[in-house]
Amino acid sequence: MSFATKIFSGIFGQKKMSQTVWIAVAIFLLAVLAAFLIYPLAWNKSVDFLNAQKNETPFLKSLPNIPQFYNVPFRLGLDLQGGIHLVYEADLSNIDKDKYDESMQGVRDVIERRVNLFGVTEPLVQVDNAGNHHRLIVELAGIKDLHQAIEMIGETPSLDFREQRSEQETQEIIDRYKSLSAEEQKKFSEDPYFKEPSALTGKYLKNAVLQFDQNTNEPQVGLEFDGEGAKLFEELTAKNVGKMLAIYLDGAPISTPRVEEAITGGKAQISGNFKYDEAKELVQRLNAGALPVPVTLINQQSIGASLGEKSLNQSLKAALIGILAVAIFMILWYRLPGLVAVLALIVYTLIVLAVFKLIPVTLTLAGIAGFVLSVGMAVDANILIFERMKEELRWGKSLGGALEEGFNRAWTSIRDSNVSSLITCAVLFWLGTSIIKGFALTLAIGILISMFSAIFATRNFLKLIMGEWAGKRLWLFGIKKRPE
Repeated sequence: MSFATKIFSGIFGQKKMSQTVWIAVAIFLLAVLAAFLIYPLAWNKSVDFLNAQKNETPFLKSLPNIPQFYNVPFRLGLDLQGGIHLVYEADLSNIDKDKYDESMQGVRDVIERRVNLFGVTEPLVQVDNAGNHHRLIVELAGIKDLHQAIEMIGETPSLDFREQRSEQETQEIIDRYKSLSAEEQKKFSEDPYFKEPSALTGKYLKNAVLQFDQNTNEPQVGLEFDGEGAKLFEELTAKNVGKMLAIYLDGAPISTPRVEEAITGGKAQISGNFKYDEAKELVQRLNAGALPVPVTLINQQSIGASLGEKSLNQSLKAALIGILAVAIFMILWYRLPGLVAVLALIVYTLIVLAVFKLIPVTLTLAGIAGFVLSVGMAVDANILIFERMKEELRWGKSLGGALEEGFNRAWTSIRDSNVSSLITCAVLFWLGTSIIKGFALTLAIGILISMFSAIFATRNFLKLIMGEWAGKRLWLFGIKKRPE
């Protein structure tokens, strides 16, 4: 038995205290790790000081430096970070009604890739159908150049087919690229592997469909060209038998199939160990470039960073006040168990914020509201447990027995309420808009972690302080007098 375990066992008179102590230590270390993840500057400043001292000490200088802590910023949404909100109306007048959804999803995919190239860390591109109106909602957090974003998004997707270069051509272009300066390399745009776009473009592609091989049942992508496109495709495949024929969308390759033989009739299949989702995505991209789906900007809104910063500060202030109010209530009403619950609540808060960073979750005002609500739900579980403990103590049970009964009897109520809340979160996330999804996600994460903090952390913290000394001071648990 370790020295620390002997001390705890001697003070509190608990059996199996060693296990409880180590669990409490593990929870504490997890909370410390989460705290450094949330605010790595605290670790990094200390490490910089220690490394500087080490490097000035001759016999320590050869030792490696203490590493910096993993540093990743919180991902803030449009309403907190500022940015651009755009609404586009899609013109589907030339599209068959049964292809509306497919066309909109294809255009959405293209626009999302465009804004990714623009440098947005997590763009939101969402399809919104209301009656006969088919719209795309685009949110670009942190972007300030409104006009450039509009120009990039507003173009109709372009699809083209390109022939493979010879090995000699490829090597010449690569050598030419290597001979340039770093600044010139940034502006270099010549493709070393495929030639300039051929005459075969997306306007000749009638349709792309998801098919399955009759022998292997593997997914394939079927292509169908119109009359003129069939001739161009036949000429192109005849010239490139045994070579790759690249399909480019918006200047980026989306597929590079190898031509096995000249293809006549205007129909072809692309195969090659596709997964179902990969083949489906390729079909969407091909159709987005093939189908004329122009989009028109009908609403634009630029949200300043100062407004986002103000909203963030107010949200954090409200969250802090809410947590402090809950902590004060728990301590005043439940006394010692309330204090333990506050410690567990601190652990809960640190772990939740760390998870938000690691996933990462895009924090919006609604998301912060979901987090604050989950704090209240975390305390609800403790209230159920503590009230049950007080009842057991009033009926004459020992402190240890009351603790076990309190947790065991309250568990079913906690489980059922949290599961019903998680089901609601799942429905909101599945059917809701972006703001509602952010609320549902943060609330769901908070609920899951609150079950850990209420059932596991609080329970072990209470076990740690249980003993004869606590049994003689039931006023610490809100019990004035035991029944005679």
